[in-house]
Amino acid sequence: MTTAGDIMHRGAQWIPAHETLDRAAQLMRELNVGALPISDENERLCGILTDRDIVIGCVAMGRDPAKVTAGEMAQGTPRWIEADADVDDVLREMQDHQIRRLPVIENKRLVGMISEADLARHLTEDQIHTWAESVYAKSPMR
Repeated sequence: MTTAGDIMHRGAQWIPAHETLDRAAQLMRELNVGALPISDENERLCGILTDRDIVIGCVAMGRDPAKVTAGEMAQGTPRWIEADADVDDVLREMQDHQIRRLPVIENKRLVGMISEADLARHLTEDQIHTWAESVYAKSPMR
């Protein structure tokens, strides 16, 4: 059985909710990533911050990334998966919530992240096709 721990990118790091977006951008550059899990004061997942969030939700709105915190950008209910979860559970979680990055937790601690690139490296073409079709599906018009 292939697990989340088998396909994840190890070494993911939190950005504390109190850190500013300019610091988050610096950390993304240092780690060569486009997203960081956001942790609260108890090191619990409270969101995910993407490079796009910084640009669209802060800079493009005329806000100062040195004054806006990662916690201010955290929205919605964060999703995550246990390291020992089966890859089918990983896909289901990402598909059901239409997400492209998924933090991996072990013993209540962040141990990695699963991204689209990780899926592409470890899954079959059929699995990737099904995942992409559901994650990128257009939501119904209202």
